[in-house]
Amino acid sequence: MTLLVQGLTKHFDAVQAVRGISFAVEPGECVALIGPNGAGKSTCFGCIAGQHRLTSGAVHWNGERIDTLQVAARLQCGVARTFQVAQTFEALTVLQNVQLLTQASRGLAAFNDLNATDSRHAMALLEEVGLQSLAQDAAQGLPYGAKKRLELAMAIAGLRYPPVAVRGTGAPVPQLLLLDEPAAGLAASERADLMKLVKSLTLPRGDRAGTAVLYTEHNMDAVFTVADRVLVLVDGEIAAQGSPQTVAEDATVRRRYLGQWWSVAQSKVPHA
Repeated sequence: MTLLVQGLTKHFDAVQAVRGISFAVEPGECVALIGPNGAGKSTCFGCIAGQHRLTSGAVHWNGERIDTLQVAARLQCGVARTFQVAQTFEALTVLQNVQLLTQASRGLAAFNDLNATDSRHAMALLEEVGLQSLAQDAAQGLPYGAKKRLELAMAIAGLRYPPVAVRGTGAPVPQLLLLDEPAAGLAASERADLMKLVKSLTLPRGDRAGTAVLYTEHNMDAVFTVADRVLVLVDGEIAAQGSPQTVAEDATVRRRYLGQWWSVAQSKVPHA
């Protein structure tokens, strides 16, 4: 039940974007992947999420190698992602966007009427992310903060429906959520609310362990008071990792990224 990244390397011709990095993320853990521009964090994230093919190395989730799988197959393994710029179905309502994911496993033909499908699961998810009052609004007209929440609800829906069990055990498949700059483009108060929601996903639910969350982020208030652990990439390698306080005090991180006078106290987002 662990995300295990082993020797991940990615080259673009002569450019060595990521240089053999290794780390793990446990269920119920919220881990931030940060670094200066050009450090390789977006490439690293893209390799884990399936956007890029690895040059070498491997990515395992729950004991299964996933870097060789197509995105749909990864979802069956309990892995979903969001994007830096929120991706939703603009022509559909908020509710229909989530219904599309809760119903997808049952098969949807082009002529299916989403309004005729069971909406209970979708409405429960909208309530979880605070969008129930906007259920009938068109996704196209949503404020950007609400659109980020909708995309998150869609990712959660893809993980939860249908409930998938580990072969031979009947236990729920562990869930891994990969978030590409979830707080990008949001005001400080919106970032705080969204990151509280993300943090809440790491809590256990019934017989299911908490979701493992790996996210990239440029807003330090969405990192240092939310993440359980922080990984810092510099020049394609992990320059530091550990608790937010440990990373904030690291000399290399201060010199290459945060600045000498930066402190965790500057971050204002409260813990969930």
